[in-house]
Amino acid sequence: MAKKEKKVKVKKKKEGGFIAEFKAFITRGNVLDMAVGVVIGGAFGAIVTAVVNILLSVCTWGIPGGLASLVTVLPAAHSGQAGLEGAGQWFYADQFDACAKAVGEAKGASGDAAITLGNTTLTNQYTKHGGKYVFNGAAFIDWGALINAIISFLIIALTLFIIIKVAANLKKRREELKAKQLEAYYAKHPEERPVPPEPGVPEPTDHELLKDILKVLKEKK
Repeated sequence: MAKKEKKVKVKKKKEGGFIAEFKAFITRGNVLDMAVGVVIGGAFGAIVTAVVNILLSVCTWGIPGGLASLVTVLPAAHSGQAGLEGAGQWFYADQFDACAKAVGEAKGASGDAAITLGNTTLTNQYTKHGGKYVFNGAAFIDWGALINAIISFLIIALTLFIIIKVAANLKKRREELKAKQLEAYYAKHPEERPVPPEPGVPEPTDHELLKDILKVLKEKK
């Protein structure tokens, strides 16, 4: 029985050690700084997105349908990319009603029934990109998404460059101020100024320093 109780105590001690280590880990400064960085990064991403949208809106002021309509539909390589009869691979948004009627009539309907059938068919099989509707099976190049990604990258890179440059300048000024304060202190207390090593003399190794410390301790005894 005594042996079993001893094992249980050892196990509890190990668990306590693990919990203590975990608590120390999550309360470390760098972990908290990382968490704050993640939160700030998310907020910064929202700001960048808003700025990009504003710039894109200004830059694409005169483009019908905006930047999203800058797509190039590639020629159909097979019948599955050709689109529907009456609509083709793509069409402009203002042609939706005419294409809906043509698609409905191609399916054998007429009048209002053709328009209703065409509307449902086009909505299910075409996707709107700005001022264009593109057939879901068609292959296309989305220039708008590419331009959006490039502008977002440039804004993020420029912002990070400015932040890093400002942080580096602040660090440099802080070090210069610290050096001036230290020099002023040594000017008032010259006896505390560290003696520079003699030229050509190598700095002592850790082993040598430990030997010197032990020597001093022995002399004090």
